[in-house]
Amino acid sequence: MRKPAAKSKSSPPKPSAPVSTGPRIPAWLLAVLLGLVTLALYWPATRHDFLTYDDDVYVTANSHVQAGLTLAGLKWAFITPVNSNWHPLTMLSYMLDCQMYGLNPWGHHLTNLVLHAVNTVLVFLLLRRLTGSVWRSAAVAALFGWHPLHVESVAWVAERKDVLSAGFGFLTLILYARYVEQSKIRNPKSKIYYGLALIVFALGLMSKSMLVTWPFVMLLLDFWPLNRVAGPGSRVSGWRRLVLEKIPFFALAAAASVMAFIAQKNNGAVVNFQNLSFGARVGNALVSYCRYLGKLFWPAKLAVFYPHPRHWPLAEVLLAGGLLAVLSVFLFIRRRRHPFLLMGWLWFVGTLVPVIGLVQIGGQ
Repeated sequence: MRKPAAKSKSSPPKPSAPVSTGPRIPAWLLAVLLGLVTLALYWPATRHDFLTYDDDVYVTANSHVQAGLTLAGLKWAFITPVNSNWHPLTMLSYMLDCQMYGLNPWGHHLTNLVLHAVNTVLVFLLLRRLTGSVWRSAAVAALFGWHPLHVESVAWVAERKDVLSAGFGFLTLILYARYVEQSKIRNPKSKIYYGLALIVFALGLMSKSMLVTWPFVMLLLDFWPLNRVAGPGSRVSGWRRLVLEKIPFFALAAAASVMAFIAQKNNGAVVNFQNLSFGARVGNALVSYCRYLGKLFWPAKLAVFYPHPRHWPLAEVLLAGGLLAVLSVFLFIRRRRHPFLLMGWLWFVGTLVPVIGLVQIGGQ
């Protein structure tokens, strides 16, 4: 029997057959299952009543909201801050609820629940589009949707702004990912996706100004998994180009920040530095970051309101600052091998900045 001829060392290797890593069930079915399980887990909330804490300000004692969707109500929602917050779309959603359900609490809870289930699906769709990984994306979406730290946002009617703005936020990132995909192949449709992302981002800011950090999140996605920094020219010029690309998003975020600060300042919610020093704020922020991390792994002793401690013991502040510094340096060193860890860490640290207490609002 003749032996087969030896392959030339210069000839390219034959591509191996692709290894199937996809799920045995379709991605769309996974998305449906994520949404249905989320609905089932939070369904008991529909049997709850309104609370006397903030629900009255937003719904049960608000005559503008109880009147339903009207032209006068539309005008009122856009020009009147409520509970020291300017979020007209959130107020319009309450009006729509009253139009549909009146003051039956189950309907208002149901809206929060449906929004959160949709958000869980959006997280899955976003990560799947960005990474191409189905099961990992489903696992992260499940953690987002089912973690006990989200109970407050779903089961409390007054936290509608949380679930509503999150939906617009994730949809913004999905549209941004589509823009990047189309721009790489120089498709004119990329401009359409960019414009849609900008519009949806504006809607999110009008639901809750927490999304002011979203342009920075887009830059993090440019780092990983979109890998848009690497390319011709220096990294500095690459980052400059990406920042300039997002100027309209930064402009909207700045405008929303100003609106939020004015609304809170005029209602006396902003605590001045005479009552709480900058050092005390920084110390509380460092400890709070670590407490958030702790509750991610062990979500115990949860409450609606956490009174501000005013001053933490210096040892706790130094320990918290040291832990955050060590984690940051370690993940930065590992950025080439595990870029997703640095991206996730910076997402966590950055998106908490508006509510971490450096600008202190209220007594929490």
